Amino acid sequence: MRVTEKGQVTIPKEIRDRLGIGPGSEVDFVASGNGALLVRVDRGAQGPIRDFDDWAERVKGTLDLGGMTTDEYMEWLRGPRDDVDPR
Repeated sequence: MRVTEKGQVTIPKEIRDRLGIGPGSEVDFVASGNGALLVRVDRGAQGPIRDFDDWAERVKGTLDLGGMTTDEYMEWLRGPRDDVDPR
């Protein structure tokens, strides 16, 4: 995606829907080690997010994997790896 001359970008609809971002929503960009994260700002929550570690601490434990192991989740997320010998 491109940045306009005014420094604007269009957030893809899939991301807006997933994060519940609509007209009037506030978002922030949080710097991480190798880029930036787009986060929805919930006013009245815990205040502004300071950095990636702050964001990670706030979302820690909020993902329910439904009993999947890390490997099962990664395969579900990425799809099966056909470039690796399954043994």
